[in-house]
Parts: sequence; C-alpha cells; structure tokens
Amino acid sequence: MTYTIEQIAKALGAVAVGDVNLTVMSVAEPANARCDQLALAMKPDFAAQLGDGKAKAAMLWAGADWQGFGLKAAVLSERPRFAMAGLSAMMDPEMQPAAGVHPSAIVDPSVELGEGVSIGPLAVIEAGARIGAGSQIGAQVFVGQGAQIGQGARVREGVRIGARVRIGARFIAQPGASVGGDGFSFVTPEAGAVERVRDTLGDQGDVKAQNWARIHSLGSVQIGDDVELGSNTCIDRGTVRDTVIGNGCKFDNLAQIGHNVVIGNDCLICAQVGIAGSTRIGNNVVLGGQTGVSDNVFIGDNVITGGATKVLSNVPAGRVMLGYPAVKMDKQIEIHKLLRRLPRLFADVAGLQKGVSKQGDSD
Repeated sequence: MTYTIEQIAKALGAVAVGDVNLTVMSVAEPANARCDQLALAMKPDFAAQLGDGKAKAAMLWAGADWQGFGLKAAVLSERPRFAMAGLSAMMDPEMQPAAGVHPSAIVDPSVELGEGVSIGPLAVIEAGARIGAGSQIGAQVFVGQGAQIGQGARVREGVRIGARVRIGARFIAQPGASVGGDGFSFVTPEAGAVERVRDTLGDQGDVKAQNWARIHSLGSVQIGDDVELGSNTCIDRGTVRDTVIGNGCKFDNLAQIGHNVVIGNDCLICAQVGIAGSTRIGNNVVLGGQTGVSDNVFIGDNVITGGATKVLSNVPAGRVMLGYPAVKMDKQIEIHKLLRRLPRLFADVAGLQKGVSKQGDSD
C-alpha cells in the first residue's frame, strides 16, 4: 500500500513539508532507501547517511534542514522515535487472516467467539473459553477450559493459554509464549536444608535426604489490557490466588514470571528476566535484561534495574539499581571503580611492607 507524505504526517500528528503528495511504499534506513521509500533519518547521525541512499523523502526531527539534505519532502516530528510506533503500524506488511475457523482446528461447541475472530490451523480451544471480537488465534495455539481473551488479541503460533486464565483487550503473544502453567512449588516432609539456609544465611545443619512433594496450583492468571508477551515467555498460575499482570505491560523474550507474582501497570520486562514467586512490583518499573528478582520482595513504582542486576531485598520507589546484590547504580559504579584500583593498592601495600621490613633489619 502507498501513502502520501501528507497522509503519513496527518496520521502521526507530525508536520509534512515539501512535495506533500509524494508517495512512498515502505520505510528503510537512510543509506539503503530507494526512491519509493521513506528514509528513517530521525537524528543527525542517521541523516548524514541520506546521501548514500536514493530517498526523496525522510522522517526527520522538528526543525531539521530537510532541503539541505537534498530531499523533496519530509515528515517532521517533535519526537521521531515515538512517531515510529504509528509509522511502523501503517507500514506493517503482514497479511491479516480472514475471519473464521480453519477446518483442522478443534473448537468445543461451548466456546464463545466474538465477531470477526479467526482461528488458525490445528488450534485447540477447550470448553467454556471466550474469544473477543476481532481476535486472531494462530496456528497450533491452545486455549484451556474457561479461559477468556479480550477483543483485538493477536495470539501467534504455538502460544499456550491455560484453564481459567483471564486476559484483557488487545493482547499480543509472540510464538511459544505460555500463560497459566503450574507454579514451581515443592515442599519436604520436614524442614530441610533450603529453609535452614535462608534463616542462617549459609548453615545447612544436619543434611537429611528427603523427597519433594508437589503443591498444586489452584489459582490462575489475570492479565490486563494492552499487554504483550515475547517469544517463550512464561507466566505461572498462582498457588491459591491468581498471578496478576497489570495494564500496558510489555515482556521481551524468555522472561519467567513465578506463581503469585503481582506486577503493576506499564512495566517493561526485558529478555531473560526471572521473577520468583509472590514478589510484588509497582507501576512503570523497568527490569533490564537478565535481572533476577528473589521471592517475596517488593519493588516500588518507577524503579529501573540495569542488566544482570539481582534484587534480593525490597527496593523503594524511584531507585535505579545495578549489580549483585542490587545497590543504587551510582554506588555500584563507585564500587566497581574501587575494585579496579585494588591491584595497585595491594602493590603499594606490598612495597610499604618491604620498606618496613628493610628498616627493621637495618635497626
């Protein structure tokens, strides 16, 4: 599909300049852009590459000298990166599946399908499930008994949604995501080494071999509106109460959310984050890649953790954390600088010791 520069700017709330009737078919990086593509030159470093491509039009920042770059037209945005959200939606070439149920899908007669729902090949929708209007259920998706998915969902191939899971509107799940698997919850007949180590911070006491008994997961999962799950992300059902994910949360690939976890609104959970059971996380929290969060802790609103941070205790609202164990980022950087100075410090101390030893020998 083609768009004029004027149409694009209007849709994005941006400003169109130059030949606003110029049409483009897609977007590209500046150096690779063809004459029928909109170059994404959203900051000066990118705009410097326009001369290497053939673009006639580009998305630029507000106030940019678009004519100086030899362009015939431009879309000027106060915040080009934010405008990219709308632009990428306009230019997404993925075909929308036709409404209806594929012949190979298995859909229980009691399932409620809203208007315009599409069910892909080999999908399984169990009894009592409800799928909201306009939702797309991809190939080989499983939706368990009594599960509910709101309107406008896009559930991609191989996603698994367990029984009684409740999901809000405009849900997106990338391939392989799993919602509503059992929590990782086991117990021994007598208090074991794991429990003693938590209390003593290291002393196992008398170790006795014991079998692990499984605690069943009786709760489920509640997910709010506008939530997105990355590929192979897993959210476990609660032990008794539900695991809860707030509105607007976005999860990258391979995140693991344990049983009974409660996450607030508009949180960003990056790749390979692991959150252990019964932890509570506030609103607008960002957990950097490979962040680990211990069980039964609280992370306040607007907390940010750097990559590979390990949170072992409560974090007050507004903190920026880094390291293992997590400390305030500026403190962690100071610690790192001090660690790098240790070899020189040891060398200086060794030199002083030699000097003192020689002085003692001479006396």
